Formats: sequence, C-alpha cells, structure tokens
Amino acid sequence: MENDENLAEELKSQGVHVTSFEQLINWGRSSSLWPLQFGLACCAIEMISATMAKYDMARFGAEVFRPSPRQADLMLIAGTVTKKMAPQVVRLYNQMAEPKYVIAMGACAISGGPFKEGYNVLKGIDRYIPVDVFIPGCPPRPEALLEGLMTLQDIIKKEKLLGKDRARHADPKGYAELPVPEYGAHDLEPKCNPDVWSPPTVEKGGEGQ
Repeated sequence: MENDENLAEELKSQGVHVTSFEQLINWGRSSSLWPLQFGLACCAIEMISATMAKYDMARFGAEVFRPSPRQADLMLIAGTVTKKMAPQVVRLYNQMAEPKYVIAMGACAISGGPFKEGYNVLKGIDRYIPVDVFIPGCPPRPEALLEGLMTLQDIIKKEKLLGKDRARHADPKGYAELPVPEYGAHDLEPKCNPDVWSPPTVEKGGEGQ
C-alpha cells in the first residue's frame, strides 16, 4: 500500500513522520553501510583518503573498514584485479552476508585500465560478481568515491522487498553463492560468470559494412 504523500507532508509539518516498513528498512541499510576495503593498487590510496578527516566518509554512514567479510555488506574494489587475485575476490564476496553490494573503483577494477592487454589482468571484476556502482577514473579522486557511495545509497533506498521487481537479495530464487573461478591451463575457468555478465553486443552498420 502506497503512502499518501500529501497526508505524509501535512503530518510531517506537525512533527509526525509516516513511512512504510520497506522505506524504513531501506533507510536503515543505506545509512549504515559496512565497507570491506579491497585495495589492490594506487586507487586504494584515494579510497583511504576518503575515510580521513578531510573527506570524512563517515558522514555518509560508512565508517570503519571491516577486517572480515562476515562483518561487511559493501565491498570496495579499488585497483587492478589480477587473474591470480580474482578467485579470492569472489570467495570473499561469497562470505559476505546478504544484502551485499559492490563498488568497483577505478578504470582497472572496471575494465583492466592501462593494463588491459596484460596476460595476467582481469578485464573487469563484473565478469564474476555483480557490481552495483562503477566509478571511472585513473585513479578517481576521493570526491568521486563519495559520489559513488551516495549513488549506491539512492539505489538501496529504491529497492523493492516484495513483488516481481524486488531486489536480488530479496528473491528466494536468487543465487546464494557464486562459482569461484579456478586456474586453468591458459586462463581462468570459466572466463566469466554468465549469470552476472555477458559480453556487449556489437552492432555493425553504416556504409561499406
């Protein structure tokens, strides 16, 4: 049942706040994120800066980096993800309790960045785990991380807990654990998780093609 916005505003002017259970849950989750920092390269320096006094990420409810994935609901992946490290990222993601979210910070975490052609560099961590917010840059500044955090908070506030459009973590048929890639003879196997990532479709067109 939807709240009557006009009635809610009128009551709010009299000091009475009306909301739904879903909005209350989402407000609590978005305002109390527990990040697990996964600094892998130079982007980690900017991520750490965002938690210091000048930028004070604690203002947004995400304060102390947690030392264990079991105490965290937000994974911050900052830097180059190598193919040797990718299985560990997925394994730690599986150890986090639902609901959980992922921010990929920097060009390397998103696509491999300037090391994309390297034989040992993963071309985006979203090939194995679902990423909620991408923060481009090389490296992105602390302000960009704060904006990404606020973007994630907006996503959480709009999550549905019931119905066909409900969030992934609220779906009883959703996956409980993602497969961890293994080292094959020449590359990681599988090369991606088709449940969370598929290669973009390239449409050819125009004259002469």
